[in-house]
Amino acid sequence: MKADYNKLDKNKRYFVTGAAGFIGFHLSKRLLKEDCQVIGLDNLNDYYDVNLKRARLDILKQDGNFQFIYANLEDKDAIDKVFKEYKINIVVNLAAQAGVRYSLKNPYAYIQSNIVGFMNILEACRYNKVEHLVYASSSSVYGSNEKMPFSTSDNVDHPISLYAATKKSNELMAHTYSHLYGIPTTGLRFFTVYGPWGRPDMALFLFTKAILNDEPIKVFNYGKMERDFTYVDDIIEGVIRVISNPPKLNENFNRLNPNPSTSFAPYKIYNIGNNHPVKLIEFIEILERHLGKKAKKEYLPLQAGDVPKTYADVDDLVRDVGFKPNTSVDEGIRKFVEWYREYYGGRNDQCNI
Repeated sequence: MKADYNKLDKNKRYFVTGAAGFIGFHLSKRLLKEDCQVIGLDNLNDYYDVNLKRARLDILKQDGNFQFIYANLEDKDAIDKVFKEYKINIVVNLAAQAGVRYSLKNPYAYIQSNIVGFMNILEACRYNKVEHLVYASSSSVYGSNEKMPFSTSDNVDHPISLYAATKKSNELMAHTYSHLYGIPTTGLRFFTVYGPWGRPDMALFLFTKAILNDEPIKVFNYGKMERDFTYVDDIIEGVIRVISNPPKLNENFNRLNPNPSTSFAPYKIYNIGNNHPVKLIEFIEILERHLGKKAKKEYLPLQAGDVPKTYADVDDLVRDVGFKPNTSVDEGIRKFVEWYREYYGGRNDQCNI
């Protein structure tokens, strides 16, 4: 994979699903900044505050190179229409039913969006000669693995949540289409993404809201959790570089000792993580400092589906696209708090979820 690491072809059309979501919004904004043509799709569901999604979308719509499509991934006719009408070249599939804990409450939502919806994307890529499909996987696929750091060469056949199982399924489905139809596919295992315009169901958002409202925060696993918190701008830089470097078949692929992150097909898996796990208690202390206020803590056991620690090995990302996430948690939390105060100000409708 040798190419200009972040050189985007402005003559291509980029299809971003989940464009009103956290990562989808930031990616779309970056592509537009690079003068690319972006077709963004979202169904604006109410998994969390729709007003936040609409506010993100309002920013994107200010750019003439952005076209918005309101549709569900599960709607095959709508997806097929987008590909035919806009002559899509590059796909970045970020739309999904997110959240580990919610998958315990509403498992069918994950099958519809993450399995059926992804199938529709794959079929559309197959019949419309798409040049590269990049899609969001998740660090959750590592399940209860204890070998650290998590490597894309590790076995990930033991997911502990349905959400993780659907993400692992996406990787398997993508490999099949890479093999059968020669579609270059790249799966990106994101590690605990945070930053401005983030998801209200994530810890940083929940903690910030609770602390400012003098409410207790829920600290799971009695504070012993560790996460490879990754700032959103680092995630986006990684995605941009991967977009520009579609995988080729690995001529040195060893079928007797197969590496699951690569293949005899044009297929690749990367971790995008900060490569530096932080204890949850330390994360909270940094947040308290930037808010200028102490948290009231409610210590709770590890929740079903959660893992105690995540830690990303990003050596192949560095090798192939010359990038390693490097934003410190201190800097990332500071930027989030600045955004949060500016966005919500004195409003009383803060992050309804």
